[in-house]
Amino acid sequence: MPDGQWYPPEWPDRIRALAAGEIVPVEPKRAATVMLLRDTPDGPAVHMLRRRASMAFAGGAYAYPGGGVDARDSRPVRWAGPSVAEWAVRLGTDEATAQAVVCAAVRETFEESGVLLAGRTADTVLGAVGGDRTDPPAAAGSGGPEGEPDDGGWEADRQALVDRELAFADFLDRRGLVLRSDLLGAWARWITPEFEARRYDTWFFVAALPAGQQTRNASTEADRTVWITPADAAAGYDRGELLMMPPTISTLRDLVPYAASADAVAAAAGRDLAPVLAKARYENGVVVLSWPGHEEFTRRVPAGGPR
Repeated sequence: MPDGQWYPPEWPDRIRALAAGEIVPVEPKRAATVMLLRDTPDGPAVHMLRRRASMAFAGGAYAYPGGGVDARDSRPVRWAGPSVAEWAVRLGTDEATAQAVVCAAVRETFEESGVLLAGRTADTVLGAVGGDRTDPPAAAGSGGPEGEPDDGGWEADRQALVDRELAFADFLDRRGLVLRSDLLGAWARWITPEFEARRYDTWFFVAALPAGQQTRNASTEADRTVWITPADAAAGYDRGELLMMPPTISTLRDLVPYAASADAVAAAAGRDLAPVLAKARYENGVVVLSWPGHEEFTRRVPAGGPR
């Protein structure tokens, strides 16, 4: 039975074109995505969204809240947790990039799920954030939760962020909030293959859902959201029922051993962040596509398309 690996039919032709010098690799856009976890009787569950089938990139695939870094994320923000310099060392980047990536992770999570990794002070974290809720309350969290009344402006602010009418730094200032970078753990880094038309250099983070906060499908790019244990999600992928890109299923499998959200977040400090980049070659008219260190994703595909 085929698994659920996302494999666009145009890839073999693009690989051939790249090898022939007919296309030039585009510069990957920096991006960040966050694996939100909450504890359940069956262990940690992860929040996932299904990208609309109409999306130009990875349509129909399950993923985590996240997106590209943009100019807003370079603005200085109210900051708590490891310093920007420490994050630069951890992420293997300069300080400006490290700040932008961490800000993008927190901003995109709020934009796409309504969850905000921020607090009034460096040692508190918001509880309920205003807006309609559909999920049951979460048991997982860290820090000292504090309730936040719904004054009717949270959704307007979130939408203004989505529409790029409001900078994340200005949003935090307006609300009197501090970004809690210590609630994030850097988990992995994957770069979209050179032959793809849309490329991303993506840092994957892990975070426990703050107590009192709840997720919702706030993204126009998703038609479904779920809380699912990593083991169940991986089983769905193996049966071919859940479509995923290699970075998604790889990070899911890495989460399976952890018995609690806090354990996974703590383990992030020891994770290898060397970037993973797919390699492609031709062997006797067959495209061999592989991700170094991740043999399960190797595909041998006739030039005419996947088999």
